[in-house]
Amino acid sequence: MARSLVLKVTVGKNDPERCNQAFNVAAAAAASGVPLSVWLTGEASWLALPGECPDLALPHATPLEDLLATVLAAGRVTLCSQCAARRDIGEADVIDGIRIAGAATFLAEVLEEGTQALVY
Repeated sequence: MARSLVLKVTVGKNDPERCNQAFNVAAAAAASGVPLSVWLTGEASWLALPGECPDLALPHATPLEDLLATVLAAGRVTLCSQCAARRDIGEADVIDGIRIAGAATFLAEVLEEGTQALVY
């Protein structure tokens, strides 16, 4: 069975380096053909909105918007339903290709055999 990766991103522009590291790992997995699911929670929730993927201005880092596009092209991106509700974000508000789902869906993905989960 092929290994897959579920990555939970909890930070956004409030912690640029960790945010970029998370998406760098996700984009590398996507480029390597690893089945990938990225979950946006907490401050990372804002990244699900069009125009809200900030320039993190990190030296030697690929722009966050480019990393997100790579992940969306090859993997699945999910916005936590509770995080979305707390921020008044609905399905119609998010970038095309990003879904909103809850803890049961996250748990099902993490518990799949051969899955590695990481939190940033």
